[in-house]
Amino acid sequence: MADGITHDSEILAREVVARCQTLSRLSEDRESICRTFLSPPMRDVHREISGWAAACGATSTLDAAGNIRLLYPALDSDAPRFLIGSHLDTVPNAGAYDGVLGVVLGIALLSGLRGRRLPFAIEVIGFSEEEGIRFRRPFIGSRALAGTLDDKLLGEQDSAGISIRQAIQNYGLHADEIADAAIGEDVFGFLEFHIEQGPVLDKVGQPLGIVESIVGQSRLEFTFVGQSNHAGTTPMESRYDALAAAAEWIVAVEQKAVRTSGLVATVGAILAKPCATNVIAGETRVSLDLRHRDDETRKSAVEYFIQRAEDIITRRGLKLIWCVGLDQPAVLMSLSLLHEVEQAFRKADLTPFRMASGAGHDAMILAEKVPSAMIFLRTPGGISHDPAETVELGDVAKAIECGLHLLERFTSSSEFMGKRKNA
Repeated sequence: MADGITHDSEILAREVVARCQTLSRLSEDRESICRTFLSPPMRDVHREISGWAAACGATSTLDAAGNIRLLYPALDSDAPRFLIGSHLDTVPNAGAYDGVLGVVLGIALLSGLRGRRLPFAIEVIGFSEEEGIRFRRPFIGSRALAGTLDDKLLGEQDSAGISIRQAIQNYGLHADEIADAAIGEDVFGFLEFHIEQGPVLDKVGQPLGIVESIVGQSRLEFTFVGQSNHAGTTPMESRYDALAAAAEWIVAVEQKAVRTSGLVATVGAILAKPCATNVIAGETRVSLDLRHRDDETRKSAVEYFIQRAEDIITRRGLKLIWCVGLDQPAVLMSLSLLHEVEQAFRKADLTPFRMASGAGHDAMILAEKVPSAMIFLRTPGGISHDPAETVELGDVAKAIECGLHLLERFTSSSEFMGKRKNA
């Protein structure tokens, strides 16, 4: 590559895959991959990543939200910064690449620079939380950088009654320093590498894709409240069955989503109480995950599902409690940064392929503050959030090439570094 940047992308790609596999063994569960917000395995993950970064000439710090931040210095101390990163937490029974790949790829780009300093600093970030598993609230890590991790969110509790604030304190960090994690005006952009987690790139035969938008997302929780009673002695017409009411509503959710183009709706968690074979469920709590690229369509669907639940409980003589856990608008990526990424694709002999992301990502949070972009890597078989999740070595090599070409474009021209969001 020009101006002294030399690399062997295939060698770096093999190292990236091996490092993702190394991190996959650092888990809360013995038989599967699971890392939630500031759980004990995160300390081991941070230790490994810090060592890899140090070998590239980057220093490691941990901010108050538990994000590991790897700073590769610029030629000048007052130079602007470019951010590269993704998340280090996982869903239960996860694959080895979701989130982690984006962090390890960022370190690979530092390695590819071979010690060369650029006119801007590079900060690789491993976000502490994105999945929303432990506290049912996603994007804790990136919200800290965006300056939107407020006191209300810090007060959210996990199933053990531990708040986010307390979890931070328990990890040895200081929640009252959260504001210091926010990025400033010196940051001119953010790039997130991530596996697609879907079948589009695999079907069209493209190794990489350029994300131009991230769909809006709603997460709600519904609790159907009836009356527990004996399963054998209570006639069908005298029952107030919370689980049956929830089941009727779940079918309505699926039917509405099938009828609405582009809408995806998922009930992924069900908790029935008292959860006994011979007892009618007196309470059933269910989750709802709803996504669409058009916010009005998504919001209309939310209203429909709430009304359907109200209709069902009224007819059955039950009660309903519901709450909104997430209302995330659809996000467009920066047009100017997308243009730079497209040019990097062409330099790597790839045809730019634009697409939307059906999953939420940290880039949608950072996009509130700085020009942001995402590069998707093909997910063979479209399988993710599962141990069968994998990547192609050649795709990883191409991602490294694109990343280095993008850094080179910034290096050869200071024009983009002076632009801000949506320029």
